[in-house]
Amino acid sequence: MSFVDELKSAVTPRAALLVVGVFALQMLFIASYVGALHHPKPKDVPFGVVAPAQASAPLVTRLERLPGGPLDPRAVADEAEARKQILNRDIYGALIADPAGRTDTLLVASGGGKALSVTLEATFREVAAAEHRELRTVDVAPASPQDFNGLSAFYLVIGWCVGGYICAAILAISAGARPAGAERAVIRLGALALYAILGGLGGALIVGPILGALPGSVAALWGLGALVVFAVGATTLALQSLFGIVGIGLAILLIVVAGNPSAGGAFPLPMLPPFWQLIGPALPPGAGTWAARSIAYFKGNDMLGSMLVLSAWAVVGAAITVMMSALKQSMPAAAAPADSARP
Repeated sequence: MSFVDELKSAVTPRAALLVVGVFALQMLFIASYVGALHHPKPKDVPFGVVAPAQASAPLVTRLERLPGGPLDPRAVADEAEARKQILNRDIYGALIADPAGRTDTLLVASGGGKALSVTLEATFREVAAAEHRELRTVDVAPASPQDFNGLSAFYLVIGWCVGGYICAAILAISAGARPAGAERAVIRLGALALYAILGGLGGALIVGPILGALPGSVAALWGLGALVVFAVGATTLALQSLFGIVGIGLAILLIVVAGNPSAGGAFPLPMLPPFWQLIGPALPPGAGTWAARSIAYFKGNDMLGSMLVLSAWAVVGAAITVMMSALKQSMPAAAAPADSARP
C-alpha cells in the first residue's frame, strides 16, 4: 500500500472534517478570550450621585463627560437610597459629595467584581486629586477575605458548567446509548438531573462550609448549582440530538468559547467590549455567575432574570432532546443505520 493510500485509510474525510472543526474551535477560543479580556475598561457603568440639589446636576454632567465615558451617572436622593440601589444591583457604586467639606465618599461593592470597584476608586482618586479634595471609600458589599478578587463565584459556576456538558457528553456517546428513542432520552435527562442535584450540592459545600470562600445560603447555592448543571447538560444533549457528535463541539463553543469570557467573572460586564456585554447575561455561565454573586453578597437581590435564563436553557434543551429522540425513533427502519452512526 502506497503512502497516499495509507494516508487516505488513516485519515478519513469524517476525521479530517472533525480536525478542521477542532482547529476552528481553537481559533475561536483564542479570539473570544483575548478579545473580551485583553483591554478591560469601564464603559457606561451605572453609577449614583448624591449631592445637594444645586450641585447634583452639574456634578452628574461632569461625570458624564469624563474621558472615555466610563460612567452612566444618575442623581440619587441620599446615601441610604444609594446603598439600597447598590445592594439591589441597580448601580455599581455611588459618590456622596460634600460641597461644604473637603472629603467625598465613594461607595463600591467588591462582591460584584473587585476589578470594577478598584477601577472606580482609581478613577475618583484622580478626580479628587485634580480638584484638591480627599476621597473616602466604603465597600457596602465587600468580597469575602477568602474570595480572592471576587472570583470564587465565577470559578464555581465554571465548574458546574464543565460538569454539565461532560456528563451530558458521556451519556450521549457511551456504549449502549444508541438508538436514542424517547424513553432513552428521558432516562438520560433523569440521570442528568440526579447528577445536577449532586453536583450542585458538592459545589455549594466546597465553596461554603469546606473552604469558606463564599458567604450566603448553602441551600440557595445548591439550588442554583443544580439548575446550572442541568441547563448546560440539557443544552448539550439537545445539540447532540440535532447534530450528532458535532453537537458536543457546538456545546463547547457556546458554553466555553462564548460563555466563559462574557460571564463577567474576571471583569464585570461594564468592563467588557459591547459584544461580550450583550451575550454574557443570556448564556449559562454569565447568568450563573450573576446569580451566585447575588446569593453570596447581595442578599439574593436581582436574580429573577438570571434564573429565567437558566430555566429557559434547561426547559428548551430537555424539550428538544425528547422531541428529536422521539422523531428518530419514529423514522423508517431504512433510516436507522444512517442515524446509528451518530452517538
